[in-house]
Amino acid sequence: MMAARFLRRALPVLRQTRSYAEATGAPQMSFTFASPNQVYFKEASVKQIDVPTLTGMFGILPSHVPTLQVLRPGVVTVFSDDGAAAKYFVSSGSVTVNADSSVQLLAEEAVPLDQLDISAAKANLEKLQTSLAGTSDEVARAETLISIEANEAIVKALE
Repeated sequence: MMAARFLRRALPVLRQTRSYAEATGAPQMSFTFASPNQVYFKEASVKQIDVPTLTGMFGILPSHVPTLQVLRPGVVTVFSDDGAAAKYFVSSGSVTVNADSSVQLLAEEAVPLDQLDISAAKANLEKLQTSLAGTSDEVARAETLISIEANEAIVKALE
């Protein structure tokens, strides 16, 4: 009896909770994407954004639940209103999704995917893996591991 009374009172609140974003009929997103060297999008209207984060890849649609995530090396895919996809490689950074459907992506380094060379990335990866074995300094080893992770992500993105 007491549980039923609680549920009746809580039911209107439960109906108002926020859920996953809907792809159809939702408002557009305002998207800003920048790195220290270039602004790629400034308050542009986009349909969807796919981002690589430390917790995994996820897609952002209009009305997405607000979140703040740390980027890992990988490919950011931006789908424009007409459905065309633009792909960028990011080394690290952050992405912020706000309640008003605005999204800010700030990358340490970002490059359009078509400007990367897979043979250069593979050569860098081999060189870094070879130098890792001879590195005893902890700071140099950590920097080398970060570079290896980024080059592995570039190779994966381009294959």
